[in-house]
Amino acid sequence: KLVKSISPLDSLNIIAAMDLRRSSIVLLILSILSPATLSMRYELLSGHTKCISEEIHANAMSVGKYSIVNPNDDHPLPDSHKITVRVTSPQGTAYHEADGVSTGQFSLTAVETGDYITCISAVDHKPETMLTIDFDWRSGVHTKDWSNVAKKSQVEMMEFEVKKLFDTVTSIHDEMFYLRDREEEMQELNRATNTKMAWFSFLSLGVCLSVAGLQFWHLKTFFQKKKLI
Repeated sequence: KLVKSISPLDSLNIIAAMDLRRSSIVLLILSILSPATLSMRYELLSGHTKCISEEIHANAMSVGKYSIVNPNDDHPLPDSHKITVRVTSPQGTAYHEADGVSTGQFSLTAVETGDYITCISAVDHKPETMLTIDFDWRSGVHTKDWSNVAKKSQVEMMEFEVKKLFDTVTSIHDEMFYLRDREEEMQELNRATNTKMAWFSFLSLGVCLSVAGLQFWHLKTFFQKKKLI
């Protein structure tokens, strides 16, 4: 039997490739397990609008809460502190609309994958007023408030942990299929682009040969008229 020897350099390359692949898988899992939560506090001037987008996968649930921070806890919010909120899908379908409110919430189940946009507009007021907005947006498995589900007994706590793990695994499974579909789309795009480039190359070659043939015929005709050939 013949045994193919592997050089130390090849061994190092194989080990490095395996480490790179393992690192990529770990990074993918960590990115999926990281909280899909958008929580922020920002200032908004009256008469202005701020839009926030979040990529949500199809059939995934998403919930959001928004409220105006009261500048004076001892008094109710003034009439100038009102906002208009609109949540739309990638195709422009409105999932939530609220006019002249100070607080509210929304929930939706995504029909299609894409960037869902939440636009918050401060009601126009003179003189201009600066509003402070609290905004919290959760998608996927993170929409479930498991802290309200947990019980005191050990059995129920174990059930609670199992449910969390099951939802996390389901989220990873859906994310993997989503990435696979995106990869297939990119491969189809690459194949279509390569095919178009090949046809364009053949067309360019045909045009160049045609121009060269016309030039040759024109020169031949010119020299024959001049009786040079």
